[in-house]
Amino acid sequence: MAACYGISVARRPVFQSFDRSQLKITRVAMFLLFALVGTSLVYAMLEGAPDQPGSDKARMIELVVPSAEAVWHEGRVWTLLTGPFIEIRILSLLFQGLMIWLLLPALERWWGPRRFLLFVGLTALAGTLAGTLMGLATGRNVAIVGLDPTLFASAIAFGILYARQPIQFFGVLPMTGRQFMYGMIGLVALFILIGQDWEEGASMAAAMLMAAGLTTGKLDPIATWRRWRYERARAHLKVVSGPDGKGGGGKRKKRGTDERYLN
Repeated sequence: MAACYGISVARRPVFQSFDRSQLKITRVAMFLLFALVGTSLVYAMLEGAPDQPGSDKARMIELVVPSAEAVWHEGRVWTLLTGPFIEIRILSLLFQGLMIWLLLPALERWWGPRRFLLFVGLTALAGTLAGTLMGLATGRNVAIVGLDPTLFASAIAFGILYARQPIQFFGVLPMTGRQFMYGMIGLVALFILIGQDWEEGASMAAAMLMAAGLTTGKLDPIATWRRWRYERARAHLKVVSGPDGKGGGGKRKKRGTDERYLN
């Protein structure tokens, strides 16, 4: 800080060189990366075409890929949880793998593995749920797959937690965490409007809103769960009447007397 006539003037942030220590991936992020890449590679190595009835790829899609028809007409609700761990498009798989390696470890270090895993689970579930519901509204049976909703939701969380933190996007472009968040929002809106992929847009929007609520504290499932357990335990308690018929265990001893020193 530099002082000038009693007014403190902050210096411009200095964008430091790329920190190689940030390339160390964390435990939960590594698990997500292996789960996504492993499941996607298994799908890629299966025989047959995905639109060919009875083929191996078609059967795997029936088992793990969520869509409006699969979830809401055929009752395969479990695919809401398995869909984020498979990516059919190779370019999307490469992008998601890179973003998992570079972005998610910062959030896991901030929150810790347990809360970070809750963040990933809730944003992924919100994304697949909103995407399939939008498909039900538009009448298009679009597959909602991959961790794109969670990754763009992570950009929202990163922009809130590290709003003024100077970063270098891919080690080249200097910006702050808040600028990175706004850039990701604009990128998502641009691709959705150009491609008119409203199902994926609803998936991204729901995951981003979930991330904003979790990061700002306006949505806290852990606190809600603890409050519910407390109220449930408290409902089983009751006040026992004392000898005088009143609650509180009888007559209280007077303060300031020698009786408080007995026994």
